[in-house]
Amino acid sequence: MTAAPGPRAAWRDAAVSAVRHRPWPLCRHCVGVALDMGSARTRAWIAGRGLILDVPTVTFPGTGAVYPVQRGAIIDTPGTARMLERLLGHRLPRFTHPLVVVTAPVLDGVAYRARARTAVEVLRPRGVLTVPGARAVALGAGADLSRPLLVVDVGAHLTEVVLLADGAVVDARRTALGTGDLDTASAADIGEAVAVMVTAMLRQDRTSLTLDALHRGALLAGGGALRPEITYHLTGRLHTPLRTVPAPHTAAVRGAATLLHSAHTHPSTAPRRDHHPH
Repeated sequence: MTAAPGPRAAWRDAAVSAVRHRPWPLCRHCVGVALDMGSARTRAWIAGRGLILDVPTVTFPGTGAVYPVQRGAIIDTPGTARMLERLLGHRLPRFTHPLVVVTAPVLDGVAYRARARTAVEVLRPRGVLTVPGARAVALGAGADLSRPLLVVDVGAHLTEVVLLADGAVVDARRTALGTGDLDTASAADIGEAVAVMVTAMLRQDRTSLTLDALHRGALLAGGGALRPEITYHLTGRLHTPLRTVPAPHTAAVRGAATLLHSAHTHPSTAPRRDHHPH
């Protein structure tokens, strides 16, 4: 399992390529794309059209398919670019430069963001905004970000436990287990791994943020939220209410779409320069 540097380290939404543009309703040529590229599935949302893609994350489908994203890491940047060109190149209007919002794992996010930005260049973006996956999940769920929030995101090959305070990440843990491992691991293994991560958070936290978030109830997302055996073991091990996000497998891309809409309708929130966690 991987842990964040400390409970008070604050990750903020990272953004690059600052662009001034007119608000969305006044900009006929503004095109926006929200992307969630997971190890198993890639989901895309296009402004004005909604969720248009929920497909396997493969460079090219068929025999000998190459998987460019594994365990929450982009391991094949050119392959990711070819996948995006195949999936989205013909769906975007010609001669447009979309604003792109990409979800990213909280841990190792710097490397992921750099590779994602390189891959997304195939779409000729006017700007790229990255958002931590846990924050995107919270936005997609319409959660109250003014209070401490614990997000448990059980994906196909990666599970993240993230503590948000005022919308910023203050602690994060992950394990390389997910629903795709249920042939060799069990739902109890995933529940135990999450419990270990939450316990470590509680021990390291010198504030009441983690405890307050637990009392509030954990927000559960990812494909694992659709597996009753996983929710059963998580409830038993965490001893806290679990609030499953509606349509949990698409919560992250919906949250990215929310951020995309805000960036277009509120010029004051135009993307800032990317920066490292501190």
